[in-house]
Amino acid sequence: MLKTFYNILLHNGIATYRYKNSHAPEQKRLQMAHLEQQTRQGVLFAVRNKEDFSKHGVKGYIINSKERLLEDVARLSHFTPNVYRFGAYTDTKRTIVHGFVETNLQQINAFVVDIDTKAFSVQDILLACLDDSIGAPTAIVASPRGYQVYFVLSEPLFISNKNDFQGLKVAKRIAANLKTSLQAVQADPYCNDFGFFRAPTEQNLVWVQLEQTYSIKQWIDWSMRQQEDAPFYAVRPNPSTNNLMHTDWFHALVNSAHIKGAKGQIGRNNTLFTLALICYSEGKSANEAFDIIDEFNANLHQPLAHHELTTVVRSAYSGRYRGASKQYIEELLALYVPHQQFELPTGGWYKFKKERHERSRSHYTEWEADIIAYITAQKCTTGPFIWRSQKQLCEALNMPQSSLNEIIKKSEQLVLIRKGKGRGAKTGWTTVAIYINYVRTQAQKLSQQKSALRISLWSFIAETNFIASIACTKLIEQLYQIMPYKLPKLVGNSG
Repeated sequence: MLKTFYNILLHNGIATYRYKNSHAPEQKRLQMAHLEQQTRQGVLFAVRNKEDFSKHGVKGYIINSKERLLEDVARLSHFTPNVYRFGAYTDTKRTIVHGFVETNLQQINAFVVDIDTKAFSVQDILLACLDDSIGAPTAIVASPRGYQVYFVLSEPLFISNKNDFQGLKVAKRIAANLKTSLQAVQADPYCNDFGFFRAPTEQNLVWVQLEQTYSIKQWIDWSMRQQEDAPFYAVRPNPSTNNLMHTDWFHALVNSAHIKGAKGQIGRNNTLFTLALICYSEGKSANEAFDIIDEFNANLHQPLAHHELTTVVRSAYSGRYRGASKQYIEELLALYVPHQQFELPTGGWYKFKKERHERSRSHYTEWEADIIAYITAQKCTTGPFIWRSQKQLCEALNMPQSSLNEIIKKSEQLVLIRKGKGRGAKTGWTTVAIYINYVRTQAQKLSQQKSALRISLWSFIAETNFIASIACTKLIEQLYQIMPYKLPKLVGNSG
């Protein structure tokens, strides 16, 4: 049953069998590999313990096949039921995962609602779904403190950056309306729409109805009925003329010193993040936002640690958020300024920072980060380079060729080499950090061997036809520091 559930949930979003060390018969693996060449497979992220979510990042690993998922699922705590285009590790030990951002989503397979309380029975949740929401869920998963309700799509919703990620905006509106519809059973309205959720197992699945899936058309029709008085498609409004930071409700919230929060209730972190988002939407710099929330935090009876404030501001100014939610602010005011009435503006609520494709500087740094994450995730096991044409790299990341050319010129981290000439030429891609790590590893392996073998590492470096760039210069500087004798000429005449 579990295998069938994951087949229905994941569709063909990830490969069926492991690329290496598969236990499946070779003929089956070859057949599936041939079929799966016609579709794109992505990855899932998984963690083994809830404690692996920390301020230092998510300690987990990347899953790229159903075979691996089914082998490991009994030992997993959480995973991402929705598929991402690629994943990467941010540390050399390959323990901290990166890439589970919404703009990296390949496809949405399910909407999942978190109910963080055991006050309601499974029957209560089912009745709420039938009476107040779209209908019966596909599955309900029990967690130590509540339930997570899976509504699986009959066909995945594929996400792309076309029309300013319009498909993602539609999905987020559906997710918001779904959570609102299940407030009778205290669905968490602030839970990440497409993040990590409890991994369903034979032990924690308390309700399964595999035939109960919904098409995206059904979701859109239902969501439009839920909010007939508002436009379904998320359209960015004109910049607000309301200065939110000079309103009476903003000052009331900033002067609330008793905010702490409790189980099932938004508290300090949420308030700090909301205030930072207001600063962001009002055009304040990150430093100005930090000063404002630092002063607010200092007045709290139980303030957060100083380093946590930096994390809050960094997240609010990451470019992944548009601004503070009006619903969120209303709840904060109701909780922490309960004896005052405030009237929040109804129109022009957000004053957005320009979208990514409209911001040339952020555009460049974000694309560079995407390339580095891609190289790290796809890194060749036999050397520091992955081999891709510029066209292949642009297609993999949905990146314009003109943007890639600009990034190659300006990047201080991307290192390129070239082999061959003309149509037969190949381009190798790596980063300064990956190359230096490779050299260190090889030098350590050869440290106990004969001099001639140690010199072979120099030969490898000297014969590499680097393309001259800012990053290549930085790489040479670092190689001079770690290698014991004079460095041969490294930069070829390709660039």
